[in-house]
Amino acid sequence: MARWTTLAATKPFGFDSKTVQQQWQRLHTRDQEALPSEPALLQAWTLLHNGHFEKAHHAGLALGAIGTTVANQAACTYASRLEPQESERLALYQSVSERAAAQTLREPDNPAAHYLLAYSLGRYSQGISVAKALAQGMGSRIKTALETTIALQPLHADAHFALGAFHAEIIDKVGALIGGMAYGAKKETSLQMFERGLQLLPRSPAGLVEFAIALVMLEGDARQEEATALYAQAAAQMAVDAREFLDIAVAKAGLRS
Repeated sequence: MARWTTLAATKPFGFDSKTVQQQWQRLHTRDQEALPSEPALLQAWTLLHNGHFEKAHHAGLALGAIGTTVANQAACTYASRLEPQESERLALYQSVSERAAAQTLREPDNPAAHYLLAYSLGRYSQGISVAKALAQGMGSRIKTALETTIALQPLHADAHFALGAFHAEIIDKVGALIGGMAYGAKKETSLQMFERGLQLLPRSPAGLVEFAIALVMLEGDARQEEATALYAQAAAQMAVDAREFLDIAVAKAGLRS
């Protein structure tokens, strides 16, 4: 694979292991990841929060099983926000989904394993077309993985946003009737997932953007003004780390389009 594109943040993040440890709860409200006790693993997360995604990815892989989550998170963040080539994005998502699937077998009670399996499969599905992905049975895998994540960790805000987005996208692509019959997709469930996610993390730039997209998918132009307001709210946030910096960049780009 080609060298990863470097994050060009206007203001570099200056985390070290100590400050990441001090701010861990705020940095991981979105996913409830446990503070690592291993110094090398904490350093890998520090690289991720600073936006050094390629280094974080390699550092996680070098740690073996305990580094799987940080390696997968680094790869997913990079692929969804910075990688310009579709083929490279798909290859990254495939690699993550394979590692995450193995992790769910090895660590069935680890919510991060299930979430990153769902996330990588979801992004891969969008890349190859949702219709094709559904035909390959990915829809059920994604839904099950997200529901498992929430069952294991009810405070996982990102999983609530992702499940809300899943229900909305299924309805948008195949319709409410088929979506409900084949995948259990419901408009009410989508809205409930976003409502709960924003209760858990009201200022989430990623959650606000996903909610905006879902509203338009579910109800069309009637919710466009509200969706624009959600984009504006997301764009006005102050990034706590490189991940949020990129989420806010997406919101700003959405406002300009």
